[in-house]
Amino acid sequence: MTTERRPVRAGLSVRTRITAAVALLVTIALAGAGLIVYWVESRAVTDSVQREVEQELDEFVRLQGSGDFTTIRDLLDGFLKRNVPDDDELLVGWVGDGTTVQFPRDALVDDPRFLAAVAPLVVDGGTTYLDTDRGEVRITAQPVVQGSQRGALLVVTYLAEDRGELLQTMRTYTLVALLSAVLVTATAAWVSGRLLRPLRTLHVAAETIGATDLSRRLPERGNDDITALTRTVNGMLDRLEHAFAGQRQFLDDAGHELRTPLTVLRGHLELLDAGSPQEVAETRDLLLDEVDRMARLVNDLIMLAKSDRPDFLSPGPTDPSALLAAVLTKASALGERDWALEASPGLPAELVLDGQRITQALLALADNAVKHTAAGGRIAIGAAVVGPTLRCWVHDDGAGVDPEDRERIFGRFGRAAVPEGDEGFGLGLSIVGAIAQAHGGRAYVDPHGGGSGHGARFVVDVPAVVPAPLPDRPDETRGAPWPTS
Repeated sequence: MTTERRPVRAGLSVRTRITAAVALLVTIALAGAGLIVYWVESRAVTDSVQREVEQELDEFVRLQGSGDFTTIRDLLDGFLKRNVPDDDELLVGWVGDGTTVQFPRDALVDDPRFLAAVAPLVVDGGTTYLDTDRGEVRITAQPVVQGSQRGALLVVTYLAEDRGELLQTMRTYTLVALLSAVLVTATAAWVSGRLLRPLRTLHVAAETIGATDLSRRLPERGNDDITALTRTVNGMLDRLEHAFAGQRQFLDDAGHELRTPLTVLRGHLELLDAGSPQEVAETRDLLLDEVDRMARLVNDLIMLAKSDRPDFLSPGPTDPSALLAAVLTKASALGERDWALEASPGLPAELVLDGQRITQALLALADNAVKHTAAGGRIAIGAAVVGPTLRCWVHDDGAGVDPEDRERIFGRFGRAAVPEGDEGFGLGLSIVGAIAQAHGGRAYVDPHGGGSGHGARFVVDVPAVVPAPLPDRPDETRGAPWPTS
């Protein structure tokens, strides 16, 4: 005994892909936010240093403008005595070709690299950057001239401290971002697994449903999109089970009905005396009659099979009054009966339906009425519009239909009381029902018998669809004749 192998799932699971997508998006978002924070804070550090340097230079310019100092050396000494630099600042007074004062004391001032970097600044002013053992420093010079004396105030700022604080902040942010990304990813994995659990249950349950057993249904829990999908799948299984059951019943009934004429054909052929011309002729007529019955049965079965196809109907604008009159004329040839027309005076001029199929259904009902009425009996054919429905009927004064048979007779091979001489197969009313359903309506037996209390009234209800009006044409073409060929 071999078991069906489950297909190997290729690629990553949906849960893994959702988790990976969330992790990627969170990582990109946090990294982008970190870069933006670093750029903004770096600009803020630069602007803060710039403001502090400008404050020192502005105070120096004001002190120079006071006129209290006769020499540049005195001016620089006085400024350094009055101003206390920040922890990351160094103030240097430059006179002539070298430094004279500094606060606080710093070995950087004696560094040849420092001297080479500030040499052009003490003349022209400006800002430069220098890499030192304590990190990058910013040097800004404010030149000053008094007569033949030249000098400058140098504001040296160590950037490593402020940038170190920023880097420490970014390291803290990176750690928090990583923890957040892990937490969000784990939450996404848990939530996606919880959300997809009904789909896994749906998958397992669907695998247990085979073509031979469509009675099982998927469990419905909750009230979300997956539950709606489950209901849809269960509805599809209902339709499939109904279709398969109908198909199986159809094949069983068709086989049963075909078995009888085939048995008749085989029996007569086995007993046929080929040497008797009379027996051959009689058997030939009998077998041709059986073949005709089989051909009629097969044609009816083919029509029922086609009733579910979209091309079964060819709807178009149809005059219901003219259709009824034509049906009555054709039905009058089915038997010597008192035929009558019961048409409503309010029938519209045109309705959209398949006139040939409706005619076929009404003639089938008329033929059924002839079989169940005596010679001279009354059969009425009529139609009326009831709300959005076109109601067509065939009413006879026969024995009627028992209540327990009113539903069954519209099924395939369903029959109630069979009158003498009826060689039908019980497919006529099922064809009428199929035509009504193809139009979006239904066929049934009126339980009230049309109000008379006698006979049977078979009704076909179809939607009363009025044709859409044609779009107006331009005035110059309205009413113009078609050109001749």
